[in-house]
Amino acid sequence: MKVRAQAKWVRTSARKARLVLDHIRGRSVPEARTILAFTQRAAATDIERVLRSAVANAEANHGLDGDDLVVAAAYADEGPTLKRWKPRARGRVNRIRKRTCHVTLVLAERPETNAPRRRRAASTAEKAAPEVASGESKPKATTRRRKKEAVA
Repeated sequence: MKVRAQAKWVRTSARKARLVLDHIRGRSVPEARTILAFTQRAAATDIERVLRSAVANAEANHGLDGDDLVVAAAYADEGPTLKRWKPRARGRVNRIRKRTCHVTLVLAERPETNAPRRRRAASTAEKAAPEVASGESKPKATTRRRKKEAVA
């Protein structure tokens, strides 16, 4: 079961929000709350509100326990940019871009730890050269110049 919450038109740039979202992606909800509480970036407060909303959605709509959820996906898309002007010397103008973003968090149930792990498939290099994979080394190929010296 996946639960989603979104905050639109958050008054921070998407790039700044992504820096904070990278810290909580893949973590459990209690761990993500702790990280956001001690993150000093301003975007952390907005993201913490979205996380609380997603947990409330999970508990109210689907009857899930908030502490058993994991942040499955966390991303910030760019929103509309407010364009403002600042007067400068000699009648000129500088553009000020007040950027916004849309923050989305997707929570999922924690995968069971008792489930058996899948075995990693052997790569094509391991299939083609099993003696190399076991630790034996192949002789190095000679360069073109060495071959010419051997002929002469």
